[in-house]
Amino acid sequence: MTHATAAAAATTEVDVLIVGSGFGGICTSIKLKQAGIDNFVVLEQDKDIGGTWYANTYPGCACDVQSHLYSFSFEPNPNWTHMFARQREIWNYQRHCVDKYGLRPHIRLSCGVAQAVWNEQRCAWLVVTTTGEAYQARTLVAAMGPLSRPALPNIRGFDKFRGKTFHSARWDHDYDLDGKRVAVIGTGASAIQFVPEIAPRVGRLSLFQRTAPWVVPRPDRRISRIERSTFRRFPLVQRIYRNLLYWRLEARAIVFTQLPRLARAVEWLGRYNLKRGIPDPELRQRLTPDFPAGCKRLLLSDNYYPALTRRNVDLITNGISEITADAIVCEDGRTIEVDAIIYGTGFNATAPVPANMIIGREGLDLTDRWQHGAEAFLGISVSGFPNLYFLMGPNTGLGHNSVLFMIETQVHYLIEALRTMQDGGFDSLEIRRDVELEFNRKIQQRLSHTVWASGCKSWYLDANGRNTTLWPGFTVSYWAATRRFRLASYVGGTAPREPERIAATGDERDSAREAA
Repeated sequence: MTHATAAAAATTEVDVLIVGSGFGGICTSIKLKQAGIDNFVVLEQDKDIGGTWYANTYPGCACDVQSHLYSFSFEPNPNWTHMFARQREIWNYQRHCVDKYGLRPHIRLSCGVAQAVWNEQRCAWLVVTTTGEAYQARTLVAAMGPLSRPALPNIRGFDKFRGKTFHSARWDHDYDLDGKRVAVIGTGASAIQFVPEIAPRVGRLSLFQRTAPWVVPRPDRRISRIERSTFRRFPLVQRIYRNLLYWRLEARAIVFTQLPRLARAVEWLGRYNLKRGIPDPELRQRLTPDFPAGCKRLLLSDNYYPALTRRNVDLITNGISEITADAIVCEDGRTIEVDAIIYGTGFNATAPVPANMIIGREGLDLTDRWQHGAEAFLGISVSGFPNLYFLMGPNTGLGHNSVLFMIETQVHYLIEALRTMQDGGFDSLEIRRDVELEFNRKIQQRLSHTVWASGCKSWYLDANGRNTTLWPGFTVSYWAATRRFRLASYVGGTAPREPERIAATGDERDSAREAA
């Protein structure tokens, strides 16, 4: 797709075009309608709404944030059945929100973005979709999220394997795992959930671990009917409970960002979980992390360690040399024949946008702009890309609380930006480069003192070793930073007008420019 093709194809005009129908896209759509903006479209590459909670259907898939907090503050759900909601229940909640707020007519399913190009003359984004549709959008909202592009390992012989292969985020439910020899590559957040589920079914499970993660107990339980009934009858009780959960999780930021030494308490909890789940000292040693707790993503599970004690499960820590047509060859020379390979290798969190997808001013590709590391003002605005707003963009991920809190604050900021643009008579708003650079300089400085900078390699870090993923502080500080849209941080622009119109509105535009 060339820039010219995108420009020529744009036909349907919308005020706002949203990419992605996960929590970010749903929240944006609801708040747009509440703000009186109804001319918007949501593009979703999958066959149904939900984003990561539609795509990830692997056995045991669940959230690691308490369900009453992993939901919108303005749309509480009193009917959660578990403290940590399962994938299906979260997806049902998303569909409930879509239907309650009348979002279906705005959503285009099986329709991703092929290319989005900023047109300076029109002050608009010209977008061509993967299905050939074309849009001209005044504002583009990138709500794909950082966990939308599965990451696959670079292993010699990757394409030679003749058996079944799939990523955990694209689980093949038609493939029968019963009795099969299965290799699982990766021991991250997804693997520790699906490994205990498939271990009793497979004939042999070979689990390839590069680095042992910290795994602490997950305080999960069923929520009783009495509790659910109380939440339904007395919404204030649920709101109080939600607030208590929020502040309890918020306090964990002290460990990760303020006093990393306190992570030793978390390590004690992890060792306790390991000892009670793994009786064999030798196996326990191989599962003991060699980095501070929190440096990599902290995992929650009560059944992962017991699953590794099964007779049909082998933990392999020697590393992979290559993959052949029917086996995996380890670095120590051992060959393990397998029928299927499941990749639990996570996502391209530090590079969520592919090359040639988003093209800003003067033909600038976003991936070129981010070649030294993704960065954005408040994780939302990128200089050189007017009227583009990211949700869960660079350095707005969390290691201690619910990302839905961050999404709601970002959508509030977006609505404020749209109001500012309308009130000021602007056709475009673009973050100033000096403001963006100073903001990210401070972010990286703060990150250098956190537990995530303690030396381990994680998906939080990009290829340059920079943490472009996490917010280095309390979510309440991010809330405070996004409550007001500060026009002084942006450059306002207007599209060329017809001579008569310029004459009629010249004073207004001059005033707006002075305010910027």
